[in-house]
Amino acid sequence: MQKNELIAFILIGIILVVWMYINQPVPQPTKKIAKDTLNSFVAKQDSSSLPTYSQNISTKKEDNIIEKKTNKPERILTIETEKAYYEFTTKGAKIKKVFIKGHKNWYSLKDDKAPYYQKYVQLIKNTKEGELGIEFLTNEGKLFSDEEYDYNLNFPFGYYKINPKDSLSLIFELKLSNDKIIRKIFTLKSDSYLLKTKFEFIGLKDFINGLNYELVWKNGINNVEHNSYDEATYSNASVYAGDEQIIIDETSFNKKVKKEMNGAIDWVAIRNKYFTIALAPTEKNPNYGVFIEGKVYPLPDEGKYKIFSARIKTPIQKFNKFDNQFDLYIGPIQYDELKVHGKNFEKIVDFGSFFGLRIIIRPISEYVLLPLFKFLNSFISNFGLVIIIVSLIVKIALHPLSASSLKSMKKMSALQPKINELREKYKDDPQKMNQEMMKLYSTYGINPMGGCLPLLLQMPILIALWSLFNMSIEIRQQPFILWITNLSEPDVIFSLPFKIPLINIKDISGLALGLGITMFIQQKMSVKDPSQQSLVYIMPIMFTILFMNFPSGLNLYYFMFNIFSIAQQYYITKFGKEVELKPIEKKKSGFWQKLMEAAEKNAELQRQARKKKK
Repeated sequence: MQKNELIAFILIGIILVVWMYINQPVPQPTKKIAKDTLNSFVAKQDSSSLPTYSQNISTKKEDNIIEKKTNKPERILTIETEKAYYEFTTKGAKIKKVFIKGHKNWYSLKDDKAPYYQKYVQLIKNTKEGELGIEFLTNEGKLFSDEEYDYNLNFPFGYYKINPKDSLSLIFELKLSNDKIIRKIFTLKSDSYLLKTKFEFIGLKDFINGLNYELVWKNGINNVEHNSYDEATYSNASVYAGDEQIIIDETSFNKKVKKEMNGAIDWVAIRNKYFTIALAPTEKNPNYGVFIEGKVYPLPDEGKYKIFSARIKTPIQKFNKFDNQFDLYIGPIQYDELKVHGKNFEKIVDFGSFFGLRIIIRPISEYVLLPLFKFLNSFISNFGLVIIIVSLIVKIALHPLSASSLKSMKKMSALQPKINELREKYKDDPQKMNQEMMKLYSTYGINPMGGCLPLLLQMPILIALWSLFNMSIEIRQQPFILWITNLSEPDVIFSLPFKIPLINIKDISGLALGLGITMFIQQKMSVKDPSQQSLVYIMPIMFTILFMNFPSGLNLYYFMFNIFSIAQQYYITKFGKEVELKPIEKKKSGFWQKLMEAAEKNAELQRQARKKKK
């Protein structure tokens, strides 16, 4: 490995280390935060600090709000589908709870006999009031909010299960007077996470002040993962409009982020790491608008959570009866489940980026890696085995690039004695030395960066795989073998009684250690120059520390990729053809020939300039 190659490899390593450091999850809390502890902590937060701001509705004193409210006891209706359990409340005709089947809570992972309300993740954060309220200004300038109004329902209360492939419509009705009526209609299909929602207004065209009302989702999406910090890292809100996704996020504690947009929108979504709530109007209307506000809150033991509120400004029609319809998705961030609805919901899936370059990474994941992953999983149920096979397939696919890199490195190694001669001969004339080295490379047809370029070309694929295995809901809570019981979390083999200073690590990952060992072997096989032996130890140690808190599915992939790389390198070194340095026929149009000529011309101009000065 030569000096130029060494510098390039170091730069590539620095880029990877910085990128992985940015994307590194923090260690899991030292103490497990129980579900009731988390809820009580959230409840103790100052309610005035929660996002309730609206630029489109004026907030007036309590005595200025419409007083026609009922004191009837809240009534709950539970609907079971093939996908989820839904709880609706008559107070504001809101969705109070949504339990997603097949996706367990971390604290009840091993309890298969637990009731659904303990077993499955529940995505509505504001379970006291529910979500999806209506707010507007009356023609008297008063604020109307339906959250404390009791709606009537066309369905018996209690529990109801929708048969497979059937659907059910729930009609909630609020009579403000004999001629003023608001209806909320929810249509559920048993085999879908999507709810068809319809908001009807009768006799309100002169009661609503202005040209719009607001649909309000106050408190975002619930926290459902053990590692709250990692979950919050991937939590955000986003708006899709004009074929572009605008992501609204905040990372600093107790600092609000606000975003207002006006015009036609495709959807508004709030997400955590694996689940999302998305609301999409069924019509393209330039009079829509959206206001989003978010804030980050700290939790005990280095945890955190985010709350995003969304208000959709919805246009009204100046008719006695008008309605607006929306598609409401509450469920997993699963590519096929989102794409089937034809709303561009699949854009919610975050395939990652490399310093903001999503346009490079997304197509690789969306059209190559994800289909491969799903194809293998169609007949291999163990996701750990799928990851190993994917790593082997990727290694085979990248073999030409890897072989080219190894071959170029061997050529450079064979050329090293001649390079050392030139360095010694022209040590007092760097320009002449560089010129002669260019000639040397050109004579033997060697690209000095040939060992690095293949690595650079591989990086988009490796980064795409990074994001796929780090954020794919398919591997959430999936076991592999032995101590690896959850591919979406670190595979901790033991915990230290203290945190290691500076690097803040307490839990030791078995796969991260294996990754470091295999990287050390790779470095030992590649680095032959005694002056560069420090790299053999530095890089494996750095990557071991970085990968210590990553999900075991991700670490399993890179560990196996290193194993296959070692085997490939051993085979090429042991059984590959010996590199023979032979002068090649010069091509006048060749890149290195042109570069050499340019270097000669530049050197000649500099010599002439020095002569003139004399």
